[in-house]
Amino acid sequence: LGACMGYLASWRRILWLGLAVVPFAAGRVAQVNEPYKPVYPAYFGNRTNIPADNPLTREGVALGRRLFYEPLLSANNKISCGSCHRQQLAFTDGKAFSTGIDSIPTDRSAMSLANLLWVRHFFWDGRAGSLEEQALTPLTAPHEMGQPVETAAEKLRRTAPYPRLFREAFPQDSFSGALIVKALAQFERTLISAGSKYDRYLNGTYQPTPTEARGMKLFMTGPDPARNVRGANCGHCHGSPKIYMELFHNNGLDSIPHDPGREKLTGLAADRGRFRVPTLRNIALTAPYMHGGRFATLSEVLDHYSDHIIGSASLSPVLRNTSNEVNGASLKLSRDEKKDIIAFLHLLTDSAFISNPQFSNPFN
Repeated sequence: LGACMGYLASWRRILWLGLAVVPFAAGRVAQVNEPYKPVYPAYFGNRTNIPADNPLTREGVALGRRLFYEPLLSANNKISCGSCHRQQLAFTDGKAFSTGIDSIPTDRSAMSLANLLWVRHFFWDGRAGSLEEQALTPLTAPHEMGQPVETAAEKLRRTAPYPRLFREAFPQDSFSGALIVKALAQFERTLISAGSKYDRYLNGTYQPTPTEARGMKLFMTGPDPARNVRGANCGHCHGSPKIYMELFHNNGLDSIPHDPGREKLTGLAADRGRFRVPTLRNIALTAPYMHGGRFATLSEVLDHYSDHIIGSASLSPVLRNTSNEVNGASLKLSRDEKKDIIAFLHLLTDSAFISNPQFSNPFN
């Protein structure tokens, strides 16, 4: 009995220290990592995208955060994921096209890394089905970070404290490039933006100003001039609480798109110039806008949707013949309506997200 009581006391001490263990091979114990439970509002829904072989753990997320800002992942030891995804800009970089190890611009603008936990198609053309798959492109692309992941793993293996951190995060796996990708994906899934004034409005703790309220109504409403209903028609693509939908659209930038967009992936003419609908959360911080960064301001974006949609065979149906005027050829928003919509868009800025120390550079 005394031996049993001693055993139980030892077990309680292990649990008290926070070291969860399970029996493992010939008297040894294997670490069971502490699950990381992301916190988000119920209106975001639970249709998250987490692969079964890469669950979120506190150790994995912590390692991923460090790797996100680690320049050793690049061929010249100077570029990190954080170089093109800066927290203060909602994880964009303020450029039309990012530059990597050789200063040659990328083909498209760096997208904001917010609320990726729910995303199922990554990149502007949706060619990656997971964050793990997505991470491989910037890590290995010759004009971005330009380095095989196994080369990066070997560099990290020789650098303290990475051997210990990888053992803690992935105790059952050998140090490898694949684990770099898994850790990065874990961290990026924690980048949840849900603390804006708009969220407070959804939670009933913020009353929008009259200007903001008018802008919100216009944003969510499709125009119906026959019934004297004015709207900006934004809700077709950005109407969910996350302010995006998992859709691809040709939004009328060009009659003959310079960038084929999703067509390059699918080979379908109907996908010419179609790109993934980005989240508009923190949109006031993520200029320039569109996949090619052609618009410098939100005013320019609204001018485009209001008056400058260019028709083409693949133009999205929701943008065809949509107007606030009977038989109108364009949306025709007034100057005051545009100002109201921009006021609403500023409600989407999440100051806590861009200053959250859990997402910041651990090397600073």
